[in-house]
Amino acid sequence: MDRLAELETFVHVADAGGIGAAADRLGVAKSAVSRRLKDLEERLGVRLVNRTTRQLSLTDTGRAYYERAVQLLADLEEADQQAAMVHGALTGRLKVAAPLSFGLMHLAPAVRQFLADNPALWIDLDLNDRRVDLVDEGFDVAVRIGQLEDSSLIARRLAVVRNVCCASPDYLARHGRPQRPEDLASGHVALRYTNVPERRAFTWVDAEGRERSVSVPARLASNNGEMLVDAAEAGLGIILQPTFLAYRSIEAGRLVPVLTDVAWREVAAYALYPPGRHLSAKVRAFVDHLGRCFGDPPYWDACLRTAAARA
Repeated sequence: MDRLAELETFVHVADAGGIGAAADRLGVAKSAVSRRLKDLEERLGVRLVNRTTRQLSLTDTGRAYYERAVQLLADLEEADQQAAMVHGALTGRLKVAAPLSFGLMHLAPAVRQFLADNPALWIDLDLNDRRVDLVDEGFDVAVRIGQLEDSSLIARRLAVVRNVCCASPDYLARHGRPQRPEDLASGHVALRYTNVPERRAFTWVDAEGRERSVSVPARLASNNGEMLVDAAEAGLGIILQPTFLAYRSIEAGRLVPVLTDVAWREVAAYALYPPGRHLSAKVRAFVDHLGRCFGDPPYWDACLRTAAARA
């Protein structure tokens, strides 16, 4: 009888909402999951799960047992990590999700350094712009950028994300340099990021603290910011993009910031992790590492100072 395997299986079944999904996460057969769950209920002498042909749900006893089981497993992992850290090593595996462009440009170097510093640690990194479900998909931590939705996830702010309006020198020579945001509505064309609603594509806060926006005709719309930066370098339009995407182009002079005195809408980069458990040593160490790597202010914002000095 492996009580730990039973406990882990029960928690996975509750988190995944089904035996099949739990079996996929654990990498075992569905029959093994069913057997462990049955053995656990028989050992305890109580029903933990209500089973129907369509869904699985926890009983009242099951919900109470789940909370204790999650805590026990988290305590065990914390004890393992602390014991390992006595010898200076983080061990185990981290499953991390992050947006594609940000992940390639900024998370990847941080991950490489973290792995180099912790040779006994393994990382599964999923770079995708979709919103993953941390609990259902078994992620330990996710990096997200933007306005956070209300949820039960725990969030830690990693860095401010500032937007910069910029275009190529050739584009500005042909279309003129806008002096105020309203100038963008006539005589200019935008390269628009489609994961932001069109009405919020060019949004700023005025001197009275009111949020305002201007509609700019989009010659190209895409869900990939790197593509839009490349198109802006080619003189195809003007962009409002995060500095973490445009900073290299600005530093090289391929893009020129405009309307730099405008308070464009700011967001932030966050590390998110599921609630209800202790923050494991490896997750805490990884999140701390990201904060140090990005800096405050983040290193990519140095491009604004470079552009101001060049002007």
